[in-house]
Amino acid sequence: MANTALAGERAPMFNANAGLSIAAAVWFTIAFAGQMLFALYIAVFYGGTALQGEFEAWNANLINGFIEGDLAGNIALVGHIVLAGVITFCGPLQFVPAIRERAIGFHRWNGRIYITTAFVISCGAAYMIVTRGAGGFNTTAILINAMLIVVCAAMTLRFALARRIDVHRRWALRTFLLVSGVWFLRIGYAFLGMLFQGRPPGVSDNLDGPVDVALAYLSFALPIAVLQIYFMAKDRDAAVGKYAMAGVLVAAAMVTGFGVFAMTLGGWAPRIMSVL
Repeated sequence: MANTALAGERAPMFNANAGLSIAAAVWFTIAFAGQMLFALYIAVFYGGTALQGEFEAWNANLINGFIEGDLAGNIALVGHIVLAGVITFCGPLQFVPAIRERAIGFHRWNGRIYITTAFVISCGAAYMIVTRGAGGFNTTAILINAMLIVVCAAMTLRFALARRIDVHRRWALRTFLLVSGVWFLRIGYAFLGMLFQGRPPGVSDNLDGPVDVALAYLSFALPIAVLQIYFMAKDRDAAVGKYAMAGVLVAAAMVTGFGVFAMTLGGWAPRIMSVL
């Protein structure tokens, strides 16, 4: 009887833990697909136009594309786009349980590539912002994002070397979300565009409207805040908190999914087809 009663007491917590894990898996599955689509877009559009010698096509999709006479800046731009494709592809693979558990060698080498790329791409982004500006976009937000990526990537590496794997994974997740700021920004604009059936209020041509500024910060601050609340809910015993967090993740999955869908149909797919 005692064992039966104890099992009955644990059942709600087990269900809450399972619900939280399932909700997190649903969001990650959608995000994984969305990031792979983004990586495909970077490879096909930017790689395809580069092979065709049509670098001017890049300028239509970038705040500051190729600038005549700015050799260092143009080299940094090419490197930034190449590394963006690498980090977008490599990042999600680090969090696939089957890869992490059954291909540990790949996981470690992919992680080294990912962390190194995170350092380089963040420093490169900061360099381009300082030397080229952001074309009306919020410079401070980009620099803060880059600084946070460097800090979190360093912490990820530190705890990996110390073999404190649980802590390492949490810092790796923070790094992943911060690195994904550009991706979150794109699907955020796409989601709002779909919601308002056109340009949302507060968005300007120069990307300096109030919604533009808000999205510049929310693209990295909101995911990190949600992740921290997720950690808190996961660590505590309160079933209510776990269920509530699961609901938040389901809502986030829906917004992410709609944003990916809108961005794919309205941006990535047409540009990929224009090259093919």
